[in-house]
Amino acid sequence: MAVLQRLQAAARQLIQRENRVPQPDLRNEINAAEAEPLLPVEKKLIGWSLGLGIGLLAVLIAVNYFIPIKL
Repeated sequence: MAVLQRLQAAARQLIQRENRVPQPDLRNEINAAEAEPLLPVEKKLIGWSLGLGIGLLAVLIAVNYFIPIKL
């Protein structure tokens, strides 16, 4: 519970006692985190996405080669 004295209440300043919460250092948190392996469904999703992208790119190249755009 925070207790405000008159001057602090007028200035809207909060008395912070022993219950201060330390600010976490994000660099240390990220470095301390363990790497999680990909799930099988995530691997399939990555494979399908790459395959679809490469396949559609090949189709686009083939269409552009056989039916070129003439300006």
